[in-house]
Amino acid sequence: MPIYEYQCNDCRRRVSLLWRSFDDAATREPICPSCGGKELTRLMSRVSVARSTAGESMPDAPGADVSEDDPRSLARFMRQMADESGEPLGPELEEVVGRLEAGEDPEAIEKSLPDQGPGSGAFENGDDFGVM
Repeated sequence: MPIYEYQCNDCRRRVSLLWRSFDDAATREPICPSCGGKELTRLMSRVSVARSTAGESMPDAPGADVSEDDPRSLARFMRQMADESGEPLGPELEEVVGRLEAGEDPEAIEKSLPDQGPGSGAFENGDDFGVM
């Protein structure tokens, strides 16, 4: 799930959009979660690459301990990524992470959530993080 940063030419805010796939990001029109504007310019994001010297392992590399069979490991990964990025999870993701930490199945969580796409009203509280 790629995350791209955009500058909204309508409200002048810098926003991050989480796309469901690279194909979605390439074919769907980005919409500002703040004002609903459609005039967005994609920005270059900072990139960080963790490297090790030859032969050394990186035990704390992001996602190294994520297991598809353990929702708690996914919750740990999501909290780690939020901590490393310096961005809070926000109320919607806090709910999801809490449910993952309780051991709830990720697919069951996804099915129980309302549509989080543009126009759903999910990001009207000023969040800069939209799910496309």
